[in-house]
Amino acid sequence: MKQEAPAAARNRAPIADVLAQELPARGTVLEVASGTGEHVIHFAARFPHLFWQPSDPDADARASIAAWTAEAGLPNIAPPLALDASAPEWPVHGADALVCINMVHISPLSASEGLLRQAGQILPAGAPLIFYGPWIEDGVETAESNLAFDASLKGRNPAWGLRKTAWMDALARVNGFERARRVAMPANNIMLIYRKR
Repeated sequence: MKQEAPAAARNRAPIADVLAQELPARGTVLEVASGTGEHVIHFAARFPHLFWQPSDPDADARASIAAWTAEAGLPNIAPPLALDASAPEWPVHGADALVCINMVHISPLSASEGLLRQAGQILPAGAPLIFYGPWIEDGVETAESNLAFDASLKGRNPAWGLRKTAWMDALARVNGFERARRVAMPANNIMLIYRKR
C-alpha cells in the first residue's frame, strides 16, 4: 500500500522550513494532491498544533496516504479525501491554509484553475495558499534540467508542463489572492506564497 517518492524524502524538510514561516498558529491545513503521503506525515509531526487534511484524486495514492498515516500514528491527520482540484465542488468547505506540492506541472490547466477558484471560496482573508514545484519565470533563465523536464512532461501528456509564474499570479489575482513571497528552493524549484485578500 505504501508508496515512496525519493523527491519527497529530499524536499520535505526544506519545504517545512518555509511552511514554518507562513502557516497559521492554529487551524486546518488542506493539502491538495498529497501523492504518496510522505509530506503530510512529516508536516503533521513538525506542526502538531495544526490539523492536516490530505487529499488526492487517485485511489492508490489515497491508500498510500492512509498507510503512511496509520504507521505514523499521529492524531492530527485526517483520512485522505478524494479531491479532484478541477471539480466544481470540493468535499472541503473551509480551511485555514492550503498547500499544493508538485501538482501544477503534472496536471492540466483546469486543475490549477479549479484549485484557485475553490481556494478563493474556502480560505479566509489573510490565509496562505502555498505552491511548490518547478516554474518558468519571465526574466529568469530556466535551468536546463527544468527545460528537459518540461519536454518530458509534454511528451507524456500534452496538457502537462511547467507553468509561468506570471500566469499563476494572474490566476491568483482573479480569485482574490496576491503573491506575498517567492522562495528559491533546492533542485531548481520555487515556493510561491499567496495570501487571500
